[in-house]
Amino acid sequence: MISKLQNRSIINYFDRNKFLIKIVQLIMTTIISVNCICINAYAVQNVNTNEKIDITSPSAILVEASTGTVIYEKNSDEVRSPASITKIMTLLLIFDAIERGKIGVNDEVCTSAYAKSMGGSQVFLEEGEIQTVDTLIKCIVVASGNDASVAMAEYVAGSEAEFVNMMNEKAKAIGMTNTHFIDCCGLTSDNQHFTTARDVSIMSRELITKYPKIFDYTKIWMEDITHTTKQGTKKFTLSSTNKLLKQYQWTTGLKTGSTSVAKYCLSATAKKDNIELIAVIMGAPEPKIRFLEARKMLDYGFATAKIYEDTDTNSFKPIKVAKGKKDYVDVFVKDNYKYLDVSGMDFSKIEKKVSFSENIQAPIEIEAKVGKITYLYEGKEIGYVDILAKDMVEKANFVDYIKKIGVQFLII
Repeated sequence: MISKLQNRSIINYFDRNKFLIKIVQLIMTTIISVNCICINAYAVQNVNTNEKIDITSPSAILVEASTGTVIYEKNSDEVRSPASITKIMTLLLIFDAIERGKIGVNDEVCTSAYAKSMGGSQVFLEEGEIQTVDTLIKCIVVASGNDASVAMAEYVAGSEAEFVNMMNEKAKAIGMTNTHFIDCCGLTSDNQHFTTARDVSIMSRELITKYPKIFDYTKIWMEDITHTTKQGTKKFTLSSTNKLLKQYQWTTGLKTGSTSVAKYCLSATAKKDNIELIAVIMGAPEPKIRFLEARKMLDYGFATAKIYEDTDTNSFKPIKVAKGKKDYVDVFVKDNYKYLDVSGMDFSKIEKKVSFSENIQAPIEIEAKVGKITYLYEGKEIGYVDILAKDMVEKANFVDYIKKIGVQFLII
């Protein structure tokens, strides 16, 4: 049996150690909590990483439009059938023709029997039906009308075949190295009609940066056109094939496409603040997946990308020119330098160095390179822009030298 003295000693022992026990419990609880926090932080980090790479579609690319920087890509050079995103090139050539003054948006276009015969997605143009260029652009952009595409191809180039030649020439000119077109709308299942996600991003970027007017059409969700034929007049509603217009608030365009060969394709454009993105999905197995995965890429881009832009590039003094009719020439930078970062750079650490060519001599052509601005981050070059001559400077002849000497003599 335990005596009263032993009992009191045991009680005193536990009383003295209650405080220590509580400290131990508190420490253990803290350790467990910290471990949980670390696990959760790691999980969030993994979610962000997976969000960047978890694209199930066979080919994809995410590009920032103003700089052309690739933010994410998956099999972006894999050759695939493009379906109706072919029409991005068709639209680019139409806007080229408008810019050159070859055609106008109010021009009237007569639908041929061949254009009427197009299957797939169409706006049901009748042979002999007349629509304006403006209306046909809407038909191509909003409803992906194959008949409207062919009608415009014939109007711009005289025939679809000649227009397709122009498409392939344009593709080469803008750096689409893995592309070949054989029709203007993407209806074909021929394996000689192909492109890649990267090339689609290139033609998409060319279209939206050169002709931002395209957004007046790509933002249309629904609009009526009027068919006027021998049978009378009737309304037809164009409904956008780009569901992102209703699903994603920063959407600006651009074009969908689908065939049994190509599966489901999309070139999606979106702009938030000063960031403009192009997300291309090719070969998605279901229509919803192309929109879902384009949104995933766009969200990632907007969350991580930021742009450095140097707007102070045209405050140079005229530079000295040797052997010229003029002794100095004004200089300028054609485009502001931009740099896209997704790694969290501190832009305040970017340095720029201005350098001019040694012994600049006439003759000098307009926009001849005479120097450059180099941009460095933590001592490493990240890019540059050329400094160009604003005016032409002709080489001085004997008479010019005599005049210069005469002027100097008069000054003296």
